[in-house]
Amino acid sequence: MKLAIPKERREHERRVAATPDTVKKLIALGFDVAVEKDAGLMSNIPDSQYSDAGAKITADAAATFKDADVIFKVQRPMHAAEGKVDEISLIKPGAILAAILSPFTDGATVDAYASGNITAFAMEFMPRITRAQSMDVLSSQSNLAGYIAVIDAASEFSRAFPMMMTAAGTVAPAKVMVMGTGVAGLQAIATAKRLGAVVSATDVRAAAKEQVESLAAKFVMVESDEGGETEGGYAKEMSDDYKAKQAALIAETLAKQDIAITTALIPGRKAPVLITRDMVRSMKPGSVIIDLAVESGGNCELSQPGKIVLENGVKIIGHYNVPSRVATDASALYSRNLLNFITPLMDSDSGSLNIDWEDEIITGTLLTRDGAIVHERLTGGN
Repeated sequence: MKLAIPKERREHERRVAATPDTVKKLIALGFDVAVEKDAGLMSNIPDSQYSDAGAKITADAAATFKDADVIFKVQRPMHAAEGKVDEISLIKPGAILAAILSPFTDGATVDAYASGNITAFAMEFMPRITRAQSMDVLSSQSNLAGYIAVIDAASEFSRAFPMMMTAAGTVAPAKVMVMGTGVAGLQAIATAKRLGAVVSATDVRAAAKEQVESLAAKFVMVESDEGGETEGGYAKEMSDDYKAKQAALIAETLAKQDIAITTALIPGRKAPVLITRDMVRSMKPGSVIIDLAVESGGNCELSQPGKIVLENGVKIIGHYNVPSRVATDASALYSRNLLNFITPLMDSDSGSLNIDWEDEIITGTLLTRDGAIVHERLTGGN
């Protein structure tokens, strides 16, 4: 079976869906692996390393996709309307596609998977169950996003993070507030603490308190009987009353902070606004806001994708595709997620795929099959 690793063509994307290490393991599973020329270049992986691992280097997208039974990508494939290579048209009927497919933001592409009889798996829909942890792309990529958010904040902040006691006087530690304590938020807390900051954090999920305090940070939360967590462990949309109380608490706390890192996302929905214009203006000049949700609408009212906005002396940073800013490590983790996903689907005796279509991991990630859209979140359960 041929497994294809195309070059990523979307803007701001530097990651790749396989590394030489995972290529070796995919070949050991029975795949013939084809890697498009320069696919790993932005992740510091030259073609020679893929060749040494046993992959065939293909000249372009057409050669890479041709006759591929399985395709691994980071982001969803390009289609004709986007004005570049029409990758979807190059995928043969019946092929398996596994990538971060963003079905809620690009419904037309999901229709194209179905009409092209592509078996498409959205890796970001991976169920949060124990045996799927090693396949969880959101966790692996968010972990790095939380880390680099703090590094970006430190590079833009005009002061030091840790307390320093010198003969010339004492430097006070930076005060950092993390808003949203999922994987990205917890890593941001841990990284800021390692750099010596005084850290506080807030979340709508009461269960986050123990995790935050285990990292020696202060937990700030609205007192309420309203649950803020879905059955899958994600944050959910809260009531207007809760939002009003939360806004008041955040406004009071934020004015005392030097740095705010926002990570709050609601799957399939616009990111909630946590920091308003007035809250930004209450912060001290020289403060920094890192908005990790900027591509989903933004947690800060003033953030803009791909820009650093200066408001009343406060820097509001909204980088695109934050995990891609540490592409080498992000690619290594993501490629292992894909390897761990495909490994149990391979029949070692026959060297072919043997998929249990009723398995929770499969039903949780499968978008299209046999010419139809099958995921309940896209079909309304019909």
